[in-house]
Amino acid sequence: MDLKGKKVLVFGTGKSGIGAAQLLVKAGALPVVFDGKADIDKEEIVHKIGADTQVYAGDLPEEVQKDLDLVVLSPGVPTDIPLVKNFYAQGLPVWGEVELAYQTGKGQVLAITGTNGKTTTTALLGKIMADARPSVFVVGNIGTPYTSKAPEMKEESITVAEISSFQLETIQDFAPHVSAILNITEDHLNRHHTMEEYIRVKELITKNQGPADVCVLNYEDPVLRKFGENIVPEVVYFSSVRKLPKGIYLDGDMITLRTDKEEIPVVKTGDLKLLGQHNFENVMAAVAMAWYDGVDMESIRKSVCEFTAVPHRIEYVTEKNGVAYYNDSKGTNPDAAIRGIRAMNRPTLLIGGGYDKGSTYDEWIQAFDGKVKYLVLIGQTKEKIKEAAQKNGFHQIILCEDLKEAVQVCAQKAEPGDAVLLSPACASWGQFDNYEQRGDIFKELVSYL
Repeated sequence: MDLKGKKVLVFGTGKSGIGAAQLLVKAGALPVVFDGKADIDKEEIVHKIGADTQVYAGDLPEEVQKDLDLVVLSPGVPTDIPLVKNFYAQGLPVWGEVELAYQTGKGQVLAITGTNGKTTTTALLGKIMADARPSVFVVGNIGTPYTSKAPEMKEESITVAEISSFQLETIQDFAPHVSAILNITEDHLNRHHTMEEYIRVKELITKNQGPADVCVLNYEDPVLRKFGENIVPEVVYFSSVRKLPKGIYLDGDMITLRTDKEEIPVVKTGDLKLLGQHNFENVMAAVAMAWYDGVDMESIRKSVCEFTAVPHRIEYVTEKNGVAYYNDSKGTNPDAAIRGIRAMNRPTLLIGGGYDKGSTYDEWIQAFDGKVKYLVLIGQTKEKIKEAAQKNGFHQIILCEDLKEAVQVCAQKAEPGDAVLLSPACASWGQFDNYEQRGDIFKELVSYL
């Protein structure tokens, strides 16, 4: 679509919405910005966009709705609310930020989705590509809006994009050259309502890929293994538990890539700066994506060995009085939190709880495997998690009012040789703006001990 002169509604005033509005202005469109919250500061929104733009809050006038050519939804806006349903009923194209950026950007896209591991894999692939290619952008759910970088992209650019299920709901033509789905476990059921719908949306990342494209999938995820049997792009599997006839796998302490023609040793896990089997899976996915985009293995190997963990994902904070503190604030669902506790090699005081996304917690509790000395709970889900823990035979539970109290309690209860792990298994909303703020506050509280 030629955006010049088109009247485009941007729904949402967060980072994605502002980025979308700025891009539309540059493309010669006429953006109108709307937010369902009535108390937003309209002048501040206009200032952030940097252009004279109409901003509506609380309600969108009917005459504005009828005069639109396109709607761009921010990821946080559900597609099944009445206003969005009205847009579809009007026959309006409804894009997300990702589709808008893809339509206006240039070059090749490498895109990653999955319930867990997206940010680490995206950051690692971003480093591999930046070390090997002259023009690389790392965007999406990792923190930099795709739309904010699209105007800078050239034909030779590589865009490495972390794509959430919320963003995949609103793609139209988005077609990565190499995609990856790392895993699919229960998450965001408050938004997608059923596991079947969540899976369907995740799998949309391959919707527009052709036979010359590649999709990297986790062989050990039964949903993805089956999905790979019937899709158009070439499928490359990775596995952390078995050798594959073709793909990338963990063999003892060696990550190995096997193609139709050869078997290539990639890297020993002991040479990595990342902990845990889940991170070895992230490495395999990133390596496969880079290899199938044409990066030579020597360059890949060097980048992978230099890479350090991303903040808020099993991030070592410090040691105080013989107790190690780890920030895993990005563990925003039970499966991610399972990975966090499995990476611990000390008796652990675990801080959990937060916003309720409709998850269940039994498998998380069952993964404690004798490592957890105390489960210290905060937030909206603390009673729900306590009940699940007791049902599964775990009773060393302490309920706290907030994160500050939880950190203090852990410091009092911990003994030299223990670890304190913030790995909430829940979203941060309610008490914090996002998981980054939660993790930063945790690190600050630990520094005061």
